[in-house]
Amino acid sequence: QLQLVESGGGLVQPGGSLRLSCTPSGFTLNNYAIGWFRQAPGKEREGVSCISHKGVSTNLGDSVKGRFTISRDNAKNTVYLQIISLKPEDTAVYYCAAVAYGDSITCPPTAYEYDYWGQGTQVTVSS
Repeated sequence: QLQLVESGGGLVQPGGSLRLSCTPSGFTLNNYAIGWFRQAPGKEREGVSCISHKGVSTNLGDSVKGRFTISRDNAKNTVYLQIISLKPEDTAVYYCAAVAYGDSITCPPTAYEYDYWGQGTQVTVSS
């Protein structure tokens, strides 16, 4: 069974930073586009960022521009989400998702296009 595992979440003060990791279990990420999504309590899941299997990234939300950076290290079979200047409104469960996607430049922008998901990692921004 193909699964993803997120890690790196936690409690951080406003203005702080985190690096989230997404690693697969049972497969390699080389030919998969990866997306990061988040869901805050009482809100719908929203896209954060995605990256093509060739490493071309796309921001999926205006609120994360300049603060969230997605990257991938295929040698380590891991995708990262670096977050800086965290705000309380960034508090959410963060999920990574994967889909085998033929286009090497783009990545699917919406959650329903992804086939495999992790269980999520909680990020709480609070003083």
